[in-house]
Amino acid sequence: MVADIREYSSIVGQAVIDELFYLGDKLKGKIVQNINSTAVGGGVAEILSRMVPLLKQLGVDARWDVIKGNEKFFTITKKIHNALHGVDIPISLDELLYFQEVNRQNADEMDLCGDVMFIHDPQPIVLIERREAIGKKWAWRCHVDFTTPKEGVMAFLKSYIERYDCAVFSAPAFARKLSIPQALISPSIDPLSDKNKELPQETINSVLDQFGIDKMRPIVTQISRFDYLKDPIGVIEVYKRVKRHIDCQLVLAGGGATDDPEGAKVLEDVRNAAADDPDIHVLLLPPAKDIEINALQRASSVILQKSLKEGFGLTVAEGLWKAKPVIASAVGGIPLQIAHKYSGILTYSIDGTVHYLKQLLNEPEYAKKLGINGREHIKNNFLITRHIRDYLLLFLSLYHEDDIVGFNKA
Repeated sequence: MVADIREYSSIVGQAVIDELFYLGDKLKGKIVQNINSTAVGGGVAEILSRMVPLLKQLGVDARWDVIKGNEKFFTITKKIHNALHGVDIPISLDELLYFQEVNRQNADEMDLCGDVMFIHDPQPIVLIERREAIGKKWAWRCHVDFTTPKEGVMAFLKSYIERYDCAVFSAPAFARKLSIPQALISPSIDPLSDKNKELPQETINSVLDQFGIDKMRPIVTQISRFDYLKDPIGVIEVYKRVKRHIDCQLVLAGGGATDDPEGAKVLEDVRNAAADDPDIHVLLLPPAKDIEINALQRASSVILQKSLKEGFGLTVAEGLWKAKPVIASAVGGIPLQIAHKYSGILTYSIDGTVHYLKQLLNEPEYAKKLGINGREHIKNNFLITRHIRDYLLLFLSLYHEDDIVGFNKA
């Protein structure tokens, strides 16, 4: 259930909500059609599930459709995803041709009805081929870490990206040399969602009891889908090294996404690495378990996000919003959320993560101060109301480019 947009005024102020209604009114009569590759699992689906209903409350005709694909297609798109993150993985010409073919089948079957076609990530990028036939305004939204993409895959995608009216990235480091305008729009969390709203202590205690977690000893948590790029094996190594000095527990919790065929293998590897340690809790949680995730974060002494690559890292914002100290890798969009040693801790290695985790567990007052500063930073920069404002301005700019500040050509 999505909250009434007016309820957010108690967090961000009435002026912010008034501006959103004003901008929404400017888009009356325009259809904004979002298209991505999965309806459940992962940050994109999570954001769209919250944002589309709120846009409708503002009077915007916002819609959300999902492309179809079989296991072969999503295995290929996972390869593309990994290659964009710098992984040296072979992708054959036949695979790229199949990727194009599935996109074209989707284009034939879908009702591409938007006045603004808002295409999310590489999986549906080829839909832009329909632009000449149907017109409309087209924006490509990239949520992944584009810092060091493999040149071959980047060249293939660039041939499609530059056919859009603009490209949208999550962090400055992801901007590419493109012939089209680029915009920077960071993702966000919804403070009134089940995953982020305030919870009574009895609910938190009940979740800990459900999973057999001891609330009397420190709890270290990483919430992420089971993906090698989230480095869950590295998290277990950090825990084991800290455990020699401090009696703590580790929670590795998350789910998968329907467009990620590697998840089951990663989960198996994580369970093998955890072995029979009763203080390592590996929890596979489906998308409907937002209250449980919320409770686990709120019960945590320290939250980790030890990603090797990261488009943004919504779990960092979630942890900080709950005023928890967060230790996270200095990759992708994470440094936008954490000012080192002020609103959290940024690390570059297992050794660094071990060092800071021991420090925060031993210095609870310092850890508490980091969490308080982190919550304020998220409130000011990474809540869904700011995100909606940025998107509304983006959509309007497609019709009035000269009137909107924030575009640039790299």
